Amino acid sequence: MKRILAILKNGSNYGKLVLLVGLLVGAPLFVLPFYPSETKYMPSFLVPTVFSLLLGFLICAATSRRADEKITAWQSPMQRGSLVILFVWCYSFFMGALPFFISGKLDFLHALFEAVSGWTTAGFAMVDVEAMPRVFLFHRSFMQYCGGLGFILVMAMVVQGKHSTAMYGAEGHSDRPRPSIKKTARAIFGIYNAIFFSGALAYRICGMEGFDAVCHAMSALSTAGFSTQPGSIGGYGSFAVEMTTIALMLAGASNFAVLLLLAQGKIRRVLRVTEIRFMFAVLALFVPLCAFSLAAGSEMGLGESFRHALFGVVAILSTTGYHGPASYLSWPPFALGLIFLLMMVGGSAGSTSGGIKLSRTYFLLRMTRENIMARLSPSIRRNAPLYHTIRGRTPIDDALVADTFGFAACYIGVFFAGALTLTLTAGCSLPEAMFEFASVLSTSGITSGITHAGASAGTLAVEMVGMVLGRLEILAVFFGLHSAFGIIKKKLRR
Repeated sequence: MKRILAILKNGSNYGKLVLLVGLLVGAPLFVLPFYPSETKYMPSFLVPTVFSLLLGFLICAATSRRADEKITAWQSPMQRGSLVILFVWCYSFFMGALPFFISGKLDFLHALFEAVSGWTTAGFAMVDVEAMPRVFLFHRSFMQYCGGLGFILVMAMVVQGKHSTAMYGAEGHSDRPRPSIKKTARAIFGIYNAIFFSGALAYRICGMEGFDAVCHAMSALSTAGFSTQPGSIGGYGSFAVEMTTIALMLAGASNFAVLLLLAQGKIRRVLRVTEIRFMFAVLALFVPLCAFSLAAGSEMGLGESFRHALFGVVAILSTTGYHGPASYLSWPPFALGLIFLLMMVGGSAGSTSGGIKLSRTYFLLRMTRENIMARLSPSIRRNAPLYHTIRGRTPIDDALVADTFGFAACYIGVFFAGALTLTLTAGCSLPEAMFEFASVLSTSGITSGITHAGASAGTLAVEMVGMVLGRLEILAVFFGLHSAFGIIKKKLRR
C-alpha cells in the first residue's frame, strides 16, 4: 500500500488527472442501488472507470512530475499549465461519452457532443430525457456539476505541484481568497457543495421529486442547464421552483471568492465588489426592458411578463440556459436582441459562467468612458481609474487594459469565425448562426433550432470546438495547442 501511495504521490499530473476522471465517470454507479432495474447499465460505466483507473496508475508509475517539468522546461508555467488543462478536458470528453456509446443510447458523435456539452456546462442536449434511464440523467448533471467546479480545482485539494498556480489560473479561476492553492480549493469546494445541498433541499421543499431536485441543483449551480424534464424549469409551473433556480443561478454566476465572503457574513465587503454591483446593475436594466418588450409584444400582463423576464435574464446572464414558462424563441425580436447581448457578457470571472465575463465588460465600458472624457478635456490630468475586488481598491492599469482588450478581440474573432462556419455547415442565415454560436461560445445552451440530433456532423463539430473554447476562455486552448506543437516539433528535430 505504501508503494502505491508513493507512486501516486510522485506521479505526473497527467496520471493523477486520468485517475480523477475515472472516479468521476464512475460516480453514477452509486445511483444504481436506488433503481435496480437499471443495473444492466453497470458495464457502461465500469468500463471507462476501470480503464481510466488502470491507465492513470500506469502513467503515474511510468512518469513523474519532475519528468513532466523536464520535458517542458523551455516553456512558461502558463504554457505548461494550459497543456495539462487541455489534455484532461479532452480526455474527460471521451470518457464521459463512453457510457452513452457502450449502452447503445447514442452513437459516438452524439455521445461525444453530449459529453462535451455536459463537462463544459453548455447544456445543449442530444437525448430524449423522457426515454433516458435515470442513471444517464444523473451522469449528465454530474458532468456539469464537476465541469463547473473544474478538474484542477478538485485535484488541488489533495495535491499541490510546483505549477498548480498556473494551472489554477488557466482553468478560468481568478481570485485566490486563501494563501495557498490547496486551502483555496478546499474552501471553494466546501461552499460549492454547501450551496448545492441547500439548493437540493429547497427544491424538495418546493415539491420537486428527490432525484429531480438533486439533478437540477447540480445543473443550476454549475450554470449548465440540463434538465430531467422536457419542459425545463418551466415544465413545473411553480413560482417557488423558479425562485430557487434563480438563487442557484446567481450563486453560480458569482465569483467563488465573493461567495466565501458572503458565507463569512462580510456583506459590506461583498456589496463593495465592483463586479457584483455591475451584475445587479445589468439585471436592473435588462429585466424591465425585457418585461416591457414581452408585455408589448404578447398578450402577457405586466406582472407575468416581469416573472418571465426575471427568470430569463438571470438564466441568460448566468449562461445557464434554463427556460421558464415560455420558450425564448417566442419572445419578441427586441427581447431576443437583449438575450444576445446578455449571452455575450456572461457571469462573473472565477464563476461557473461563460461569456466575456462581467468584469471584462465593465473594464471595456469604463475605459471607453475614460477615453471619451480624456478627448473632451485633454488638458486635465487623470489618474488610473479604480475598481473594487475582494482585496479592496485596485487600479485599472495598462496591463489589465491590454489583457482585457486582447481577450475581447480574440473572443469576437472566434465568435465571427464560428458563426460564419455555421452558415456553411448548417445552411442557415447569418443572424441565426450568430445567435446560435453566441450561445455555444458562452455555453448558454439556447438554440434557435440549429442544434438538434439531426444536425450535420460538421455543425456538431464546430459547436463542440466552440463550447471548449468558451469554457476554457480561448487563451488556455491556444496556449495548450502551442505547447503541444512545440513538444512535437522538438521531438521531430531529435
